[in-house]
Amino acid sequence: MLQTILGSGGGVGIPLARELRYFTEHIRLVGRNPHRVNSGDELFAADITDPLQLDRAIAGSGVVYVTVGFLYSARVWQETWPRFISQVIASCIRHEARLVFLDNVYLYARSAIPFMTEMSQIDPPSKKGKIKQQIREMILSEVGNKKLTALIARSGDFYGPDNRNSLPGILVAERMLKGKKAIILGNPDKVHTYTYTPDAAKALAVLGNAKSAFNQEWHLPTTKEMITNRNWVERFAAELGLKPKSRLIPKWMLGLSGTVVPMMRELHEMVYQHEEDYVVDSSKFENNFGFHPTPPFEGIRQTLKALKSSFYN
Repeated sequence: MLQTILGSGGGVGIPLARELRYFTEHIRLVGRNPHRVNSGDELFAADITDPLQLDRAIAGSGVVYVTVGFLYSARVWQETWPRFISQVIASCIRHEARLVFLDNVYLYARSAIPFMTEMSQIDPPSKKGKIKQQIREMILSEVGNKKLTALIARSGDFYGPDNRNSLPGILVAERMLKGKKAIILGNPDKVHTYTYTPDAAKALAVLGNAKSAFNQEWHLPTTKEMITNRNWVERFAAELGLKPKSRLIPKWMLGLSGTVVPMMRELHEMVYQHEEDYVVDSSKFENNFGFHPTPPFEGIRQTLKALKSSFYN
């Protein structure tokens, strides 16, 4: 069965391609300039925001994984995500392909952030969260109409060897490697659980190949260790043999720095996720599939190993 990854070059798309080879020999990697991960991968160059190109990319697929990461901008998301998902849904229905949508936890209510499950209240306080809520409703509406077979898999914030654009990668690891202080957002002493990208990829492959997993929502395996924002910095520093030097950027400063670094401006509305404990509970997946998330010490080690390799080469 052909399994297709839309957004195959990203921090989850790459390890997902590696994991899918355990389930199928037929893997299609779709992107503007896709690169093989496995020797037998089919490369399909396409602008996935173009409906005709997207439809051709999905044609013939048994399972379609959406691991796309559009520019981190509320304006871009509003212009791009709903239209794109509408087209993905239409093509999956037309070609009778099952849909696996990689999501995040932005759509949950702020009151749910300290401990999030698949049953947590949906009431997003951010513009980006409202867009995610809209996408969820679009997918589940067609599932409810029995036109589409799909599942939604949510992760916490990412870190991992294939994801340099994660917050730990940008604000902690890269800065430390450059001899700079790590940056902490929100409250340094609040717990923040991260999802390790190879775990997320492995779980997506498992879910996409388990018919019983469809027409449900899942949290991807996320560490259960109650590690604070400050602790993450300390653990990255320890692995590098450095003293854990960091500085806190208050919320008001993000707005100002956003005039120079657009990503900082976009983080302004999401800082609330760092001001409270942030625990993504993935017990449902772990219990159903006997999966144990990678311990953070190992995830940090692998993340830094990959980052140093690209950083110094």
